Amino acid sequence: MAQHEDDCIILLEFSMSPLTKGDSVSQYVSRSLEIIDKSGLPYRLNPMGTVIEGPWIQVMDVVKACLDRMREDCDRVSTIVKIDYRKGKTGRLESKVASVQEKLGRSLST
Repeated sequence: MAQHEDDCIILLEFSMSPLTKGDSVSQYVSRSLEIIDKSGLPYRLNPMGTVIEGPWIQVMDVVKACLDRMREDCDRVSTIVKIDYRKGKTGRLESKVASVQEKLGRSLST
C-alpha cells in the first residue's frame, strides 16, 4: 500500500524573498517567520533560509501561506525549496546534526 502524502514526514529547507523591494528585505522575511512559528511545526532559522520538519501537506501549506502573504504587496518573489524525505524517520531536524557531532566527537557551533 502506498504511503499517503499526509503520512510522509519531510525536512524542507526554503528561502523566499521579494525581488522588487530593495537590498534589505528582512521586514518581508520576518512575516514568513511569524507564519512558520505559528504553524507549530519544528523549524530552524539559518542565515540563508529556514528548515521545517513535518508531514508533507502541513509543510507545503506553510510554504504556500508564506508565498500568499508575501505576494500581497510584492510583485515578484524568489523561492528556493529543498526537500529531504527518509522513510520511517522523524526528529531529523535535531538528529542529523547530532549524528555529525557524534562522529566528530565534539559539538559544533550550529
